[in-house]
Amino acid sequence: MLIRFNVRNFLSFNEKEDGKTEEFSMIAGKVRNKKEHTGDDGNLRLLKFAAVFGANASGKSNLVKAMDFMRNTIIDELPDGYTGQYCKTDNGNKEKPSYFEVEIRLNGKYYAYGFEIILSRGEFCSEWLIELTADNKEKLIFSRDILACEYEFGNSLSAKGLREKMDVYAEDIQDDNSVLFLSIMNRNKRTLYEKYKRASILREVYLWIERALDINYPDDPISSYSYMAGTKNVKEVCDLIEAFGTGITGFKMVEVPIEKVLSHLSKSERESVFKRIEDLVSGAHKNQEKHIRGLIMRSPRDFFMLEVKDGTVICRTIQFSHNTKETLYEMSEESDGTVRILDLLEILLSEEGKTYVIDELDRCLHPSLTYKFVDSYLQMTSKKNIQLIVTTHESRLLDFDLLRRDEIWFVNKRKNGESDIYSLEEYNARFDQKIDKAYLEGRYGGVPVFSTVFPIKEV
Repeated sequence: MLIRFNVRNFLSFNEKEDGKTEEFSMIAGKVRNKKEHTGDDGNLRLLKFAAVFGANASGKSNLVKAMDFMRNTIIDELPDGYTGQYCKTDNGNKEKPSYFEVEIRLNGKYYAYGFEIILSRGEFCSEWLIELTADNKEKLIFSRDILACEYEFGNSLSAKGLREKMDVYAEDIQDDNSVLFLSIMNRNKRTLYEKYKRASILREVYLWIERALDINYPDDPISSYSYMAGTKNVKEVCDLIEAFGTGITGFKMVEVPIEKVLSHLSKSERESVFKRIEDLVSGAHKNQEKHIRGLIMRSPRDFFMLEVKDGTVICRTIQFSHNTKETLYEMSEESDGTVRILDLLEILLSEEGKTYVIDELDRCLHPSLTYKFVDSYLQMTSKKNIQLIVTTHESRLLDFDLLRRDEIWFVNKRKNGESDIYSLEEYNARFDQKIDKAYLEGRYGGVPVFSTVFPIKEV
């Protein structure tokens, strides 16, 4: 689970007046009610939900982009356009390091991983992984001072035999400021972790970032619909879908000609699909014990599943019924709001361990539906270790009957263009106060300030 995320000198996030990073935290505050909204391991209580409010262009999406930038840099490589993503409110920031750090709870322990990078040059300055103990002490796992070409390993990576291998890997990139050690240690290193279990924390932290941190933008599909394609309890899913007022009363997987899939694709995309199908067919032949192999293709308005069964390619899609089982409708015939709900249901049905981040939760949703989804999430995940972090404009969520005070965050843009992020915990808001009214009146910041664009002249 996510504990904290810190960022500095990235897009609209510069640094606080005291020089510290901008911090977003999922650590529960002093709120006494709604304890089921938290996950408590005996040492630390973490929130399962947080909503970030703010005006357009305040920097809400930049918080999501900062998390995504860090994730992509670790898993893949520096994303396109990175050289201009430093905070431009200060010309000196072009040559200053940008800071990214994530703290997580993983297998009952706490870890902080981060790096600094001069974005304008694409040069990493430092990198570290630290275990955080319950008594606020730090145990070094590894650190790199990349500018000084120095590195250090803690005791967990210094066992006999393992330390020699760590030294080799570190020395290979000692004077290379374009790569991260965590990334390098997760490329073709499976046998290393099988032999040296103590080193597996490098793999586990990487996999959490890759698989458990699920970041979603407004126009991108959230779900692969695996919860429908593979479910054994169709009625449970149908009841949940119907409860959100979509009008859908049933669904089924239906075979369709593969030409239907290909007609939606460009020439290069079709070639890519053919290559993937060939790989599936050859893989199925190589592993005769696994007769079915497949891939899922998802766009905002379509879903297709390609399977190879005994050497034959089968294409299927999901179709929906409304009150009558005889007539089935394709996803492209459903409303934008219905498709949005179908996406979000994956979160309600998710297994343990994921941290979802969704930019503009209320996109295409009626305000009452947004409220109902959040309410349903908090009820259905009360006994799960799962987190949902959203940005939103929906002021109806500012309701103490729904949320705790520490689950509410604001992003406000200062006059110089820099964004501040802060929790409602920093304010003395009484529990019987109409928080949505106070927010819209600008008491907590994060609301638009309008100027007169076309002044009316007096005659």
